[in-house]
Amino acid sequence: MSTTSLRPPRNRPDRRAVSWWTVQWLLLLVPVAVAAVGAYLLFTERPVGLGVAAGAFAALCLLMALAEPRAAYRVQRWEVTDEAVYTRQGWLTHTWRVAPMSRIQRVDTARGPVQRLFGLADVTVTTASSAGAIKITALDHRLAADLAERLTARTQATPGDAT
Repeated sequence: MSTTSLRPPRNRPDRRAVSWWTVQWLLLLVPVAVAAVGAYLLFTERPVGLGVAAGAFAALCLLMALAEPRAAYRVQRWEVTDEAVYTRQGWLTHTWRVAPMSRIQRVDTARGPVQRLFGLADVTVTTASSAGAIKITALDHRLAADLAERLTARTQATPGDAT
């Protein structure tokens, strides 16, 4: 029986992930910032303090959209070995996930419309765990397809019933 030590996974998401994540954050936060500034302009008597607060909120939204993807890229990692799939994510709280090959039930790939523009895809590894699936995000779409194929072949060759 082999033992596996917990160490940081070796691989990062594709570098294009930063751009993809930035676009996602901008799609989410720009309307919020515009709504805050618009509400100030349309529905108030325009007190200076409230205007400064609305402007600061809009600037904070923009800063968040630019900073969070870069921070996530620095900490997000993944790796697949003969024994398991490893992921680590989270820049405030690090979450480590390990799925032994014998527990893998399904391997899926997904590419959303914005992901396709950047040539990226996600691989989701579903296990028998109640904690849910493990997601490896923002891989080159060809690497994701190869990884899904390799994981499928590896899990089929691993003894056990994945329960």
